[in-house]
Amino acid sequence: MLGKRRVYVGGPSLLEMLHLELPEALKDFTREANAKAQTVVYLVEESGPAAAFALADMIRPESKPAVERLHAMGVGVVLLTGDSQAVAEAVACELGIEQVFAEVLPENKDQKVGELQRQGKKVAMVGDGVNDAPALVRADVGIAIGSRTDVAIESAGIILIKSNPLDVAKIIGLSRASYRKMVQNLVWATGYNVVALPLAAGVLAPVGILLSPAVGALLMSISTIIVALNAQLLRGTKL
Repeated sequence: MLGKRRVYVGGPSLLEMLHLELPEALKDFTREANAKAQTVVYLVEESGPAAAFALADMIRPESKPAVERLHAMGVGVVLLTGDSQAVAEAVACELGIEQVFAEVLPENKDQKVGELQRQGKKVAMVGDGVNDAPALVRADVGIAIGSRTDVAIESAGIILIKSNPLDVAKIIGLSRASYRKMVQNLVWATGYNVVALPLAAGVLAPVGILLSPAVGALLMSISTIIVALNAQLLRGTKL
């Protein structure tokens, strides 16, 4: 408030709240800014909208390769933002993102995550602010940018130390590689027990096949070594 005059600053939702229409000059300015993926903030006086300002976040150069890599891995990408629909669609078009939730209020972000989950999708949410905390908790996997707010960090299950979108694809690749190793080791250990234990128990002794305790102990040690070495191969995984 300046003197006795009320002054407001906000985005399109402010205009809706105040039931205001933009003059033609500001409408043209808004269209031009949205075409450039810029967010428009309005200065509103008691007489109506007085000015508009175009704000833009630079798209990180790693973002497009990150989206492409996720697509190559069979992972769908959704843009969830509070920016206007036009800005969100322009950014999504540039990055190759197929689904957009725009003009989402902070308290409604977790609802959008829940909507995706009700469609039967597993959701990994990447966020860095206080407004993202509820959505990070709601998601199947919450991924927080480590250099940002403590609330987001406390709400997430995975913390990215660097603010690099490519790390999202890397952690998915690492988790898949770890799962494959778990399955391989489980198959090996199960196969050993299925074959070696009955032989050691003398199931085939009547036909002359018997596994002595000493040989069984040796094979068990070898099995443990193989499982350990197979797990160490994760170090060579290219992410």
